[in-house]
Amino acid sequence: MEHTEIGVVHTSIDRADPGAVAALSAFGVATIHEAMGRVGLMRPYLRPVYPKARLCGTAVTVLLQPGDNWMLHVAAEQIREGDVVVAACTTESEDGFFGELLATSFRARGCKGLVIDGGVRDAVDLEEMDFPVFSRTINAKGTVKATLGSVNVPVVCANALVRPGDVVVADSDGVVVVPRERAVEVAAASARREAKEEGKRAQFRTGELGLDMYDMRGPLAELGLRYED
Repeated sequence: MEHTEIGVVHTSIDRADPGAVAALSAFGVATIHEAMGRVGLMRPYLRPVYPKARLCGTAVTVLLQPGDNWMLHVAAEQIREGDVVVAACTTESEDGFFGELLATSFRARGCKGLVIDGGVRDAVDLEEMDFPVFSRTINAKGTVKATLGSVNVPVVCANALVRPGDVVVADSDGVVVVPRERAVEVAAASARREAKEEGKRAQFRTGELGLDMYDMRGPLAELGLRYED
């Protein structure tokens, strides 16, 4: 997908069902990714700025120009309670697009955090604020405000398509995008998967082996696995 819309702000977007967003917030990224059919992950180079950062919310998307954070200021006006800002760039850029001041602005609008395929700074301040950020890097280098991008257009962030209003969930395992029309379905599937895993966890606690739980012995023997004393 190519970014095509430049210089536009869409002020009305369809957000995922709030109940489904709340339900998804209870699950980890790995569980949601598996429950959704192993799709929707962003590239693993996006990492939390501090270890316990976690977020879940509906996407306000931003298309940035390299070294220019103007559109993040434009995006602040479009944030509603429960949103997550997802910022992509027209080309790779590791400059520090975002810091404590913008985090303060975003939080005042009800923002739950930021996912950005670029750099951020003020990492200690962001942790002290407990404002979750997932970024490509931490970089003190500042940015300018000179070139138009867009807000609330479909973007590709770290190889994942994100549309305005989609659900974005991030934790120490990565970042996953749930299409807004699938939010209810994926929340239910995640709950089923979590319940199933709890049953397996109980079996593992008793000492039972995955070899037996998952009936692996036969297929392994067919492939020629030998046990030698």
